[in-house]
Amino acid sequence: MLESIKTYRNFSAGETIFWRGEPMDFLASVVTGVAALSKTLEDGRTQMVGLLLPSDFMGRPGRAHVEFDVTATTDVTLCCFERLPFEKLTRENPHITQRLMELVLDELDAARDWMLLLGRKTAREKIATFIEMLSRRVRIEKGQQTLVLPMSMTRDQIANFLGLTLETVSRQFNALKKEGIIEFNDRKHIVIKDIDALQDATGDDVEIDTSIVA
Repeated sequence: MLESIKTYRNFSAGETIFWRGEPMDFLASVVTGVAALSKTLEDGRTQMVGLLLPSDFMGRPGRAHVEFDVTATTDVTLCCFERLPFEKLTRENPHITQRLMELVLDELDAARDWMLLLGRKTAREKIATFIEMLSRRVRIEKGQQTLVLPMSMTRDQIANFLGLTLETVSRQFNALKKEGIIEFNDRKHIVIKDIDALQDATGDDVEIDTSIVA
């Protein structure tokens, strides 16, 4: 059923996928790339309020308009579903509605983590949390301590996302590198050399189950 109503759309880095307030004609799942959710105030100030990573879902059944500006941070490929046929499908298939509810609850948890990150965490903890957030999208075997992650965002984009300056981001990356927690093989990948040390650097006191694949 989903196959019959899905299409793929590609967006270049920097391209707007949705503007806040415009009609939402389709819902989508991120296949590749990273998109940013943001809101702009009347005086032009903009706050990035979240990231959409591969497997994240964009849009909600029953919502006819977009609540945030959605911009492709990198080149993005979306698997899109026309809104009205998708809403009909959810009404006829309760298990799809259940899965969407799980996604919404996951986003609520992420939003609460985001409030903590922006409001209370130090620059070091913000950078460590950002890297740890990316690592959750990769399967980690029990006892594994080294992990290679694709780094699809520039340091300038990371600074905007975390509410830091570019200089602070670079300084904290270098500090984690000197401590042997991370290293860089090239500009597109980051290597986590000590997953436990990275978790400690986030400032979180709750152990995360890293065996979960997002």
